[in-house]
Amino acid sequence: MPEDLKKNGRAPAAAGGPADNGVEAAYDASKIQILEGLEAVRRRPGMYIGSTGIRGLHQLLYEVVDNSVDEALAGVCTEINVLLHKDGSVTGIDNGRGIPVDIHPKTGRPAVEVALTMLHAGAKFGGAGYKVSGGLHGVGVSVTNALSEWLEIEIHKDGGVYRQRYERGKPVTELKKVGNTDRHGTEITFQPDAEIFEAGISYDFETIAQRLRELAFLNRGLKITFSDERTGENRSFQYEGGIISFVLHLNKNRNVLHDKPIFLEDRHEVNAVEVALQYNDGYTESIYSFANNIHTHEGGYHETGFKSAVTRVVNDYAKKSGVLKGDETLSGEDTREGLTAIISVKLLNPEFEGQTKTKLGNTEMQGIVNSVVGDGLATFFEENPGIARRIVEKAVSASRAREAARKARELTRRKNALEFTSLPGKLTDCSSRDPADSELFLVEGDSAGGSAKQGRDRRTQAILPLGGKILNVEKARLDKALAHEEIAAIITALGTNIKDEFNLEKARYHKIILMTDADVDGSHIRTLLLTFFYRYMRGLIDAGYVYIAQPPLFLVRKGKVEKYAFNERELEKAMKEIGGRDDNVVIQRFKGLGEMNADQLRETTMNPETRTMLQVTIPPDDEMAVEEIFTILMGDKVQPRREFIEEHAKEVKNLDTIG
Repeated sequence: MPEDLKKNGRAPAAAGGPADNGVEAAYDASKIQILEGLEAVRRRPGMYIGSTGIRGLHQLLYEVVDNSVDEALAGVCTEINVLLHKDGSVTGIDNGRGIPVDIHPKTGRPAVEVALTMLHAGAKFGGAGYKVSGGLHGVGVSVTNALSEWLEIEIHKDGGVYRQRYERGKPVTELKKVGNTDRHGTEITFQPDAEIFEAGISYDFETIAQRLRELAFLNRGLKITFSDERTGENRSFQYEGGIISFVLHLNKNRNVLHDKPIFLEDRHEVNAVEVALQYNDGYTESIYSFANNIHTHEGGYHETGFKSAVTRVVNDYAKKSGVLKGDETLSGEDTREGLTAIISVKLLNPEFEGQTKTKLGNTEMQGIVNSVVGDGLATFFEENPGIARRIVEKAVSASRAREAARKARELTRRKNALEFTSLPGKLTDCSSRDPADSELFLVEGDSAGGSAKQGRDRRTQAILPLGGKILNVEKARLDKALAHEEIAAIITALGTNIKDEFNLEKARYHKIILMTDADVDGSHIRTLLLTFFYRYMRGLIDAGYVYIAQPPLFLVRKGKVEKYAFNERELEKAMKEIGGRDDNVVIQRFKGLGEMNADQLRETTMNPETRTMLQVTIPPDDEMAVEEIFTILMGDKVQPRREFIEEHAKEVKNLDTIG
């Protein structure tokens, strides 16, 4: 230990720091900073919108929209319009009451200015302005204002039109009455600040459209229109069926066990519960929960109450109808196989865990939702015995498959390094036993596997060749998957186990790299692997452990000079750099990994110093879209897949190089 650390009990300050030259800086009142107004938001934007990347950029828009939706929740708004402008600015318009324009008694400033320039200022705290609301609880619109280069607001209220302009959170004009109107509502246009969003200001149409459609589903009858001036694309969302329509939308590409979703609801003075559910013949559950229109990605007490009620009611009916005998019982997972459900609760004082509100913490909602679902579903089963029987029989079938899977799992389990369970024979393991340093390449074909073994870093890189296409787990239960040789090899090699027994801490590698050919077959194999990880080892994706290798498509050679190209655009660039279309110029097209020798594969695709890889992630806001894509591409229904291919066919540049 350094001598001065022993003496002082602290590390020495760096040169030029506050304790430089042995003189400790004074820590007094002068060191306490007070960030006034919205300065704190601009100083630490990530604390308020999650990030300064694309997700945070979209959050600025969502906060404006959420304020309008709160008006709809209060019963005073029926229509919301969202527009993306060519210059990167955004407009949100509603026909609600309009933000108040009268003078705030405590500040002496117009109420709208207070709402836009002060954190935790709004009508959502006392309960008089709104009974239920979403947004960031009084910091939403002010945060959008703070992180915008400029913001203009126009309010239609009490027969007048009022306008005010802000720049980087500060008012640059007074609130002025500029005309008369018989309309009512609020219009906000803002330009995100390029100083904050350094990665660029580019809104994604589909991501926003998905969120707006979601809000329309959750607020029955609310009309939301969305226009993109950049492309001319327009969408309109309005669902009189509410969350019933939501479930039908989620199940549109699946074969359902009953035509109409089961709808359960209960409304009280301080809270409301709506639940819609429908079973399909698939093997996964799709449950999405919301509280005051906020998607609670991590669930919460409302979701816990729902799940326990479904488990209880299905078991009770199975025993009462004689499907289950004696002490037989169904697990919660069994009763939810093939279940698609939306749980939407609205409550006066929601408690969310974390700034981004991904989990509902109101304990009372567990009992409330449990009671609503338990009573309602039991009644539905009694009145619809045919549907109830189909649901119960599916759950029993799932239970039997689960037991078969449990037995099969024992054959692939590797509890710890001391066990004598052998690793797959085809696995060429690395010498490192530190998972953080270890990589597993899942390689298409034995030929490419041979090149990869020769080109690898033996210390950190393991190779597992795959013999062709693996099982499509979207169309098979877990017991069938475990019986598949290639899948069993992957499970054993990774060491994490799967599904409900998955344990991320036992992962033997912190990088799992899918390395397939850059052709149609390679794309299919990669999609099959991603489907497997998404359905059975989702934790690996969430932890950021899954990657897609990017092997080059071309090698351009002139004399001793060589350049690799990963697509047609890079090929043109490489040819210009190396000597145009000179006949001394040789272009080699790699149709498969097996055509590359070990040195080429190492240099372009495997060496951490020179390779390019794509990390597989699932942003919370895109989860439903991801679910839909897997269902379309890998599910039983042919027509949705054909329509998807026809819709996206124009995007294909080289059919044999899709990737």
